[in-house]
Amino acid sequence: MGRLQGKTALITGGTSGIGLVTAQRFIEEGARVAVTGVSQKGIDAAHAAFGPEVTIIQADAGDVGAQREIAAKVGAAFGKLDIAFLNAGVADLRPIEGWDEAGFDRSIAVDLKGPYFLVQALLPILNNPASLVLSGSINAHLGMPATSVYSAAKAGMVSLARTFSGELIGRGIRANVVSPGPIDTPLNGKLGLDKEASEARAKAVVALVPAGRFGQAVEVANAVVFLASDEARFIVGSELIIDGGLGIL
Repeated sequence: MGRLQGKTALITGGTSGIGLVTAQRFIEEGARVAVTGVSQKGIDAAHAAFGPEVTIIQADAGDVGAQREIAAKVGAAFGKLDIAFLNAGVADLRPIEGWDEAGFDRSIAVDLKGPYFLVQALLPILNNPASLVLSGSINAHLGMPATSVYSAAKAGMVSLARTFSGELIGRGIRANVVSPGPIDTPLNGKLGLDKEASEARAKAVVALVPAGRFGQAVEVANAVVFLASDEARFIVGSELIIDGGLGIL
């Protein structure tokens, strides 16, 4: 415990799933935390879970203007920022012929453009040293059907971990990326599948994972804690894949 003692941290998409569990782990490790979320339900749940000790910001992860507002609110709350976990995202899975421009633009905005401009907006308040942890996906490395847009956006995040590091390491800012495989989170319930189809999908996914199960959100959160901490201060521009071995097949 205490690996993040005295540090300030921002977690986008921190009102549910991996983001929520990561916020809880950051608090356990001694950090002061701000989280963002978009839905009022999620914001209310975060207030109930965290109380006044966490700064909770309602913001659309795909809106560039909102990223500037997030940075301003984090600056007002903390002054300087030590850690940012760019976790907010959507997983809109469709076959290639099922995409239209509006859906494409929305996915890219939330999963790639928004995080990019949030980093830009945070630069004036990022400490030296500071740690950026980006949210990628094992799908960036796979040719899985119906994931073309999602995978492209996540491949962009993997690339940004390197290019952000290359440009910002001289200012003490290092960037790394966590790339989860199938994780048991509420996101799985947002794929538009009925119960029978959802259960069939889960069974099919588990059959592909050498570890034989879905990952747990805390397993990703623990990896984020490590990358955010001083224990990982020599890890720069790297990707940590957390997929139960899915990517080795």
